[in-house]
Amino acid sequence: MIGVVTPDELLTTTRTVRKRLDLERPVPREVVEDCVRIALQAPSGSNRQTWQWIVVTDPDQRAAVGAVYKKSCETYLESQGAAGRLFAEDPERSKVQKRVHDSVAFLADRMGDVPVLVLPCLRVASGRLPSGNQAGMWGSILPAAWSYCLAARARGLGTAWTTLHLAYENEVAEILGLPEDVFQTALIPTAYYTGDTFKPAPRQPVSEVLHWDRW
Repeated sequence: MIGVVTPDELLTTTRTVRKRLDLERPVPREVVEDCVRIALQAPSGSNRQTWQWIVVTDPDQRAAVGAVYKKSCETYLESQGAAGRLFAEDPERSKVQKRVHDSVAFLADRMGDVPVLVLPCLRVASGRLPSGNQAGMWGSILPAAWSYCLAARARGLGTAWTTLHLAYENEVAEILGLPEDVFQTALIPTAYYTGDTFKPAPRQPVSEVLHWDRW
């Protein structure tokens, strides 16, 4: 059921949900289909609409994808670019980063237990990614994937946008039986969330990131 939420609230409180995903409560198929139906209204390059959506609910399939994700996430968590190692010189920011780091590790151990795993994909006719500018290509699926997250939030579902599994994209493609011309964009675990709601996160002041006319 869709809750009453303003557009601004929806856009500022659609957070990455990891520790608050309810792993026990089933997500009805029709709710996921509604979210994808909303997502299909997003723009795409030349209106091609070459997106494809893989929704994984089978326990064995979820476990297999989760195992690949955990393997990739373990490498990430040990890297210098891991969330918990960033902004170490800023004590307040460092606290936030360490919480993010812990939540990433938490989800890595449980990805295969999340009721629904959604993988937005893009079908490329040539079967090969272009060597040049790819912004337009990915821009034909990323708005739709984010619309899915917003639609899920409006229905009381939590999501997390992650791409860590793409380090082993071919392994996941084999698990899911993807054709060679279908490329994965993200992995979006989806579940009802625990607790009441979410609030906007601290962000930089607009004055620090906004440039008018030139840098």
